[in-house]
Amino acid sequence: MIVSGERSLTRDALQDRIRRAAAGFAGLGIGAGDGVALLLRNDFAFLEASHAASLVGAYAVPINWHWKPEEVAYLLRDCDARAVVVHADLLPLLSEAPEGLPVLVVRTPPECAAAYDLPNDDGPWPGEEWEAWLTRYAPWDHPAQAARESMIYTSGTTGRPKGVRREAPSPEQVAAMARNRALIYGLRLGIRAVVPGPLYHSAPNSFGLRAALLAEHLVLMPRFEPEALLGLIERHRVDTLFLVPTMMVRLLRLPEAVRRRYDLSSLRHVTHAAAPCPPDVKRAMIAWWGPIIHEFYGATDIGALTACTSAEWLAKPGTLGRLTEGAVLKILDDAGQECPPGVPGEIFARVAYLPDFTYHKRDDERRAVERDGLITAGDVGYVDVEGDLFLCDRKRDMVISGGVNIYPAEIEAVLIGIPGVLDCAVFGIPDAEFGEALCAALRVEEGTSESAVRAALQTRVANYKVPRRFTFHAELPRDDSGKLLKRRLRDPYWEGVGRVI
Repeated sequence: MIVSGERSLTRDALQDRIRRAAAGFAGLGIGAGDGVALLLRNDFAFLEASHAASLVGAYAVPINWHWKPEEVAYLLRDCDARAVVVHADLLPLLSEAPEGLPVLVVRTPPECAAAYDLPNDDGPWPGEEWEAWLTRYAPWDHPAQAARESMIYTSGTTGRPKGVRREAPSPEQVAAMARNRALIYGLRLGIRAVVPGPLYHSAPNSFGLRAALLAEHLVLMPRFEPEALLGLIERHRVDTLFLVPTMMVRLLRLPEAVRRRYDLSSLRHVTHAAAPCPPDVKRAMIAWWGPIIHEFYGATDIGALTACTSAEWLAKPGTLGRLTEGAVLKILDDAGQECPPGVPGEIFARVAYLPDFTYHKRDDERRAVERDGLITAGDVGYVDVEGDLFLCDRKRDMVISGGVNIYPAEIEAVLIGIPGVLDCAVFGIPDAEFGEALCAALRVEEGTSESAVRAALQTRVANYKVPRRFTFHAELPRDDSGKLLKRRLRDPYWEGVGRVI
């Protein structure tokens, strides 16, 4: 059973709808290697469309619905989308979409409308309505194509998101991936799970799509709210859960009386990842929920490399655990030489069982992050003599705020085009709730105000990419070659913080 708000869907009904959607996609000419874009909130339709695309050998391509129309249009063009499935309230985000793209409109469910205070929208809508479209097709009865993972878009060195496009896995690789997900997420047949994070993100996507096929009971949250999550765990006897550290921060901020109000004894396996977790937050969660808190380290491009139990973390605070099945990891210095235990360097890794990947239409960028068959996400860390991985920093400037990857180059490219902005630098600073927040250091023409810059930026990028803090400078630090010395701006914010990322 899959539950969202007061609605529910049986496993048999889900499979029927997946097969009807697969037949519909095939009717649109969608097949192996094509892209089906999903501009959807957490809803049954997200699961249906994702698995239907996989059934015909296509890639489901989730879109972050916080983006602006220009950002959405870029992704639709870049992934060569053959169709887009969209919630009715998100249709305005398609205002700059490619002409002629088939649009399948899902009525925004009442729980999503309530969570985001959305008005009722009964159409008329462009394109075809999802429910009516499904009824036109008999369930797909052809052999399933080699199932592809979702093509998740992640930020790149150019500042524009890039799609991680993996080859279709072999049966042996599928089996290994299932074993790994059982280890890191606790995903096994018969679990009772909840998805509190947005399915367009990499880890919730992997967790949610797999759980939809395995879980005895799966609950979709339209929007994370800490006390509501506790109520769902108690009501549905949830035993398996994936969180990001920001969610744990918000859970711990609930009054003690509220936290004690709910029976959480059903929980068996809780995983967190996606961003560094402050040690005091992790200790407090283990003290509250017990030694059931698991952690893994990985990246969309690389896969899950390490896993760590509560006991392992308490014995070595800060550890990300040891290598998972098939994982290969090297710590390399700037000369490409392997660092000895305890010496930090850039992390290069791969997971042997994962199908190979490229960045869609960007093979050069794929090669740029590879060294001897290993891939880097730009993190700096070290391995101790016992093989435990620890993170120190990030070689590149990517910011992780609330579990969301944000690439400053994209924001800087927009800022420098705003009238009155002469120079800029965007970087991460400490934030008690989100781990990191964005700060923009600016050199501007006289009379250019923060409010004007902020307003102009808000029309071009998603709200979460708008820096929380702006600082103004007569000059930004640059070396003789003109290279921006961003660390001079960033480091003072981190002094004395005890940064573990």
